[in-house]
Amino acid sequence: MSEHVGQRIRELRKIRQMSVRQLANAVAISISALQKYENGTRHVPPGMLTRLAQALNVGPTHLTGQPYLNGAETETQAQAVIPDLRRVLLSYDDPDDLLAPPRPLPVLIAETEHVSAMRRDSKYVPMGPLLPGLLTELTHVALADRRSTARRPGASLERQQREAFRQLAICYRAVNSLAHKLGYHDLSLTAIERVQWAADCSDDGLMQATAGYLKAGAMVRMGSFTSARRLLEGLMEEVERMAPERSLPEAHLAVIGAMLLKLAILEVRDGRLERAQERLAEARWYADRLPGDTLHYETSFGPSNLRIHEVAVLIDSGDTEQALVRIREWGAEQDREEWEPPADLARERSSHHYIDVASAKLAAGDRNGSYRDLLRAREIAPHHTRFHPTVRSTAATLVRLDRAQHDSLAGFARWAGVQLTP
Repeated sequence: MSEHVGQRIRELRKIRQMSVRQLANAVAISISALQKYENGTRHVPPGMLTRLAQALNVGPTHLTGQPYLNGAETETQAQAVIPDLRRVLLSYDDPDDLLAPPRPLPVLIAETEHVSAMRRDSKYVPMGPLLPGLLTELTHVALADRRSTARRPGASLERQQREAFRQLAICYRAVNSLAHKLGYHDLSLTAIERVQWAADCSDDGLMQATAGYLKAGAMVRMGSFTSARRLLEGLMEEVERMAPERSLPEAHLAVIGAMLLKLAILEVRDGRLERAQERLAEARWYADRLPGDTLHYETSFGPSNLRIHEVAVLIDSGDTEQALVRIREWGAEQDREEWEPPADLARERSSHHYIDVASAKLAAGDRNGSYRDLLRAREIAPHHTRFHPTVRSTAATLVRLDRAQHDSLAGFARWAGVQLTP
């Protein structure tokens, strides 16, 4: 078996001259739990991965080994678009010249909607090549009258320019998602800055709040919990101030609800499970006032996403047993063995749920169930599943524990980029 997360933890611990006991104490877990992580017999939850990375003075991607360049995913050429995206993001305010005038804004908006749909469905490979050209055209439209506007201090941008900036924010959001999923976190952070720039230029308050939400998400992944908490709480207050007096339109409800779900994940990874449950209860209040699952400002929020986060909070807290009980209880409402997200939910959200549950079942000793959920995640969103570090870690652990050496499991692991020794 090739190098896995546990081996990287062990190697860095030795480099830092820390004993198993010292590292276990630093992240508040038992010695036996750390040994299982290092041996690769237990999956490292995302929150614990962040804490271990902090204790070892590295970034989380140093432990996951991202970006992945040595597995089966190289066949898809998913990384081929990365250099072009870096170039476009670097020249965001002074784009390359076009060989022909940009297409009309309505045409660009239609393509942006197509890109947004592909992002939600985790179709990163076909989405990537569309982004550099679309970003360049939108930027030319957005900056078309920048010189004349600069001569008129205080003059607002024309409506078309503001809309072009709004579409740019959506496209940069797609770049952020692509870069994050592929493991190019430096590019992901740059894309978030571009989302904020375009959102600010669009004069759309909810788009600006969404940009802040993305920044907070990056902070959570890096373990900057206090800063992220402060940012999200401030953003929620700002969104409420934007709303008409004594009412919260659907879009405002959805954006605040998404922020509360992000706060719930933040709190559990910061070791505050009770506070995380309180955030979920607050989010439920907002979900109850929506007609169902919604998509507003590139965020997915509603009853189904709330349930997905309830399960994720329990798994992140280490209570995998209760998480599995919960999905069985909800499954009974659907006359199924386990709860299934609705078919029309964003595929990225649904696949993420099955990836989380697969890791929980592995921790509970249900290897067959874990593998079934990995297959379900791949069926729903293959690109998202293939590039997800939890999938690679879970699949690698399943193969290590598979004494029967099932070809189907080994084949899935290879597909996910796990290198197996003969």
